[in-house]
Amino acid sequence: MRGKPVKVAALIPAAGSGTRLGLGPKAFVPVEGRTLLGRSAAALAPHVHEVLIALPAGLTLPDDVPGRAVVGGDTRQASVLALLRATDADVVLIHDAARPFLPSRVIRDLLAAVQDTGAATAAMPVADTLVRADPAGDWGTLTPREGLWAVQTPQAFRRAALIAAHEAALADGHAATDDAGLIARAGQPVALVPGDARLLKVTTPGDLLIAQALARVWDAGAS
Repeated sequence: MRGKPVKVAALIPAAGSGTRLGLGPKAFVPVEGRTLLGRSAAALAPHVHEVLIALPAGLTLPDDVPGRAVVGGDTRQASVLALLRATDADVVLIHDAARPFLPSRVIRDLLAAVQDTGAATAAMPVADTLVRADPAGDWGTLTPREGLWAVQTPQAFRRAALIAAHEAALADGHAATDDAGLIARAGQPVALVPGDARLLKVTTPGDLLIAQALARVWDAGAS
């Protein structure tokens, strides 16, 4: 891709119901005056040529969200495939709307890495002690944390490779928890790019409380 103009699109699958948070479609939940989706899209927009968002059928983009909407699917995987088919970009950044605090540094590092590897994901080295529970749900076996990373988003890909990986998974009936997993399934490398501790995913009411506190600092210019 080096030496020629590269079109970059940000794709945000936001068609989920947000049942664990319990406040309706999660992407539309406000955090200190702005929706999760609005914050995520605004962080991506300055770095890409277009922002595409997959929404549930019948919903439209709120006023605070830069981008264009497409109808999402029944699963995250189906929504990402719909987004991939709706753009002609060379490179795509896939990002969860529920990770609203996205530093520019992470985006820049991903876009640099994807030029060399074709696929890259934000991730953080695991810092906690890890234990596998026994059948009774009690302390079982310790798992060494060396070399383990917690995967975040955004994830960056050459679009042609990712759409091929999605279509192969669809044909095989294979489900993956994220897009980098589909690329790895296709036998292609995925670079790990250091993410950011602030890239928390808002999933539960407790996460939302943390996000509300972080938003006050973030909006004050500490990003």
